[in-house]
Amino acid sequence: MYFLIEKFGIPLGWLLGAATIFLRYAFLAGVAFLIFYVVKRRSWLKYKIQQRFPDQKHIWSEVRHSGSTALIFALMGIGIYVAREAGYTQIYTDLSAYGWGYLVFSFVFIVVLHDTYFYWMHRVMHHPKVFMLVHRVHHNSRNPTPWASLSFQPLEAVLEFGIIPIAILFVPFHPLVLFLFTGWSLFFNVTGHLGYELFPKGFVRHPIWKWMNTSTHHNMHHQRSNCNYGLYFNFWDRVMGTNDSRYEVEFERIKDRQKA
Repeated sequence: MYFLIEKFGIPLGWLLGAATIFLRYAFLAGVAFLIFYVVKRRSWLKYKIQQRFPDQKHIWSEVRHSGSTALIFALMGIGIYVAREAGYTQIYTDLSAYGWGYLVFSFVFIVVLHDTYFYWMHRVMHHPKVFMLVHRVHHNSRNPTPWASLSFQPLEAVLEFGIIPIAILFVPFHPLVLFLFTGWSLFFNVTGHLGYELFPKGFVRHPIWKWMNTSTHHNMHHQRSNCNYGLYFNFWDRVMGTNDSRYEVEFERIKDRQKA
């Protein structure tokens, strides 16, 4: 995005940046949708968490709201660009300044930071006085598809990554880390809204893998709303007791159905 702004200026760079964000979303969500909802719709039905399929009107609503989210994400990118140009951020471009070890550490740090931020921000969005203003659109997808991965109201779109503009003011990040992080986040959002469970039986009870979230985990959140708030990891939901009490049983039920 920095390159687009440098080359074309802020107004056109913003639009081109938004187009780039939307196209990356459309590619990942579109490939997932094509495979699971078109090509393998019948033969992989046993993997589908909810056995019914959403209608076309619902899917187009997810795509439309994701388009507005791309515009807002690009606008946040403009803000980061302006802050960096003014010397307010800790973004650096010389890899030798901190080394490869720090590069890896900073990626892990930003993922963990965002996961923690998201959990608590997500719980706030489910407060009755906040939900309708901020989070209702996303929960219109009670049976989500990959297209729901960026389907947000404008304020929620800002809040989704609101911690990042703050973090870069205090913590050094290389642009490569920020680029990989946004890719990681989008991939996790697409798989979380996939509507199909691909992890193997026993995954949610494994001593290590149980700390990762699954498509079933987030699908249950869309169905029941008051549980399963985590994004990448299942740490905060387990610590705070907000996992749905039926999560592990539901996951195993879906896996047993796949063997039938």
